[in-house]
Amino acid sequence: MKHPFFEAQADLQPHNSLQLPCIASWCCEAEDEGDVLEACALARRYGLPLLALGGGSNLLLPPRLEAVVLRQKAQPLEWPDPLPVDLTLRVSAGYSWTALVEDTTQRGYYGLENLALIPGQAGAAPIQNIGAYGREIKDVLVGVEGYWVDSQQRDWIPAQDCAFAYRMSRFKQDWRQRFIITHVHIQLTQQGELHLDYADLRARFGARPASDQPLPWQLAQIISQVRREKLPNPLQLPNAGSFFKNPVVSIEQAEQLRQLWPQLPVYPVNAQQVKLAAGWLIDQSGLKGWRQGAFAVHQQQALVLVHHGGGSLEELLAFASQIQQRVAERFAVQLEREPDSALRLFHAS
Repeated sequence: MKHPFFEAQADLQPHNSLQLPCIASWCCEAEDEGDVLEACALARRYGLPLLALGGGSNLLLPPRLEAVVLRQKAQPLEWPDPLPVDLTLRVSAGYSWTALVEDTTQRGYYGLENLALIPGQAGAAPIQNIGAYGREIKDVLVGVEGYWVDSQQRDWIPAQDCAFAYRMSRFKQDWRQRFIITHVHIQLTQQGELHLDYADLRARFGARPASDQPLPWQLAQIISQVRREKLPNPLQLPNAGSFFKNPVVSIEQAEQLRQLWPQLPVYPVNAQQVKLAAGWLIDQSGLKGWRQGAFAVHQQQALVLVHHGGGSLEELLAFASQIQQRVAERFAVQLEREPDSALRLFHAS
């Protein structure tokens, strides 16, 4: 059976931000929800798993992927006229996240400005519970639409049922590869307030009077500029953004570490736990700029691993493992990868 939007033995190297070589059994370019259902049916027909690729910015691909890969195309946003003060915006899964932040903040809406310039597509945002500068997608998400792969039944899942945590959701756990998100619903307002309590933002805006605070689009532009200064452009130097999560430890463990390293950055999580800066731990382990073969720790941001070309997933994981080992030996802290391996998605229990 042949469809114009199906491609057999599809080359996914151009479609993942690390530019890892990968050939997938099938790739489906979905124009609409009917195409999504066709992809589900094809996966079931051949007994293959279905993988929603999103923007390919937070996934580690193997050289060979026995799967039906789904790439959803963006649908135009539907803006009411006139624009209301409070708006629940329905966004197709294939919509660029960077474009979404620009579109909403330029119209005067608060909600997404802290999440500017995060790579990927809107449908992938709830899976990872993306976050930056003190805000996460869970703070504005109303819910998601999509399909259960096995039954092909359409469903609405409210945000409170997604079990969001730090870079985590049910879409990465018990719903992994079982539910395909086709739309996200985001709550926005024109009468909101900016969240400037993150250290980098406090340093820049903390001394300003309330009357001189930036507008949402201005804050989004500033955060985009900061991110461009710190993070390499994946189109110029392939990378997956932050490769490791900031480790969450007990307050007691953090205090013990700060007795030895007083400059250790610490961010509150709750009454018992704090987050440590993974990039700082890697840097202090002497690994910033370290290169082995095709992969390296970025010169400006140690949290980012870059691919200079010609490397494989196996080599990348071995490289990352050495970084984890070095940090564990120095600080007794275990770093956890942020991007998922496609193989783990299919085979982990």
